[in-house]
Amino acid sequence: MNKRTFLKTGLSAIGLLAIPNNLWGMEFFPTTKNTEWAILYGTWCGTARDASVWISEGMDGIADVFDVRENPDLSKYKHLIIGGAIRSGVTSNELQEYLAKHKEIVKNKTRGLFAVCGNMRQPVTQEQYKNLIDNHLAQLTTSGKIPSKVFLGRITWGLMEPDVQKQMKAFPNMEEYDNLKRSECMEFGKEILKSVK
Repeated sequence: MNKRTFLKTGLSAIGLLAIPNNLWGMEFFPTTKNTEWAILYGTWCGTARDASVWISEGMDGIADVFDVRENPDLSKYKHLIIGGAIRSGVTSNELQEYLAKHKEIVKNKTRGLFAVCGNMRQPVTQEQYKNLIDNHLAQLTTSGKIPSKVFLGRITWGLMEPDVQKQMKAFPNMEEYDNLKRSECMEFGKEILKSVK
């Protein structure tokens, strides 16, 4: 490598390090600017992230999408959609703590709720809606009757913590699967938009 190439490469690397940390965030940038919508999710292995991005796609990309681990400031948004992956009947501790801490921000702004769960690969029933939406997410967000959806999830062994993977593999005939459907997520996004217009 010659001296000029070495210097260019070194200066480029230093320039990248000078970019502020908040620009490296996981925010999904929609096609529309000055959006009034945001989707906040909590996830372990990425299923709720994908559901969130697809819900925004169903809304023609007008919603910013945030992982709760980013600790986003949602005060500037007029409409919120909140959801997350489920383990042992609840969303992640990070999502629960965020919603408890920011109750006043999410209050009266939540327009949709969603949960993503494996449900032992069984179809979603009203029991899941009662347990995961009415008795959990609706309580955390203090939202009334708003559009809600329970999506079936997926298992990817390589994305799980070793202890969780071991626990899941102990179930008879348990294998990797993917039951999250992009079309269902997009349809839910459209449903939320119609409910607000």
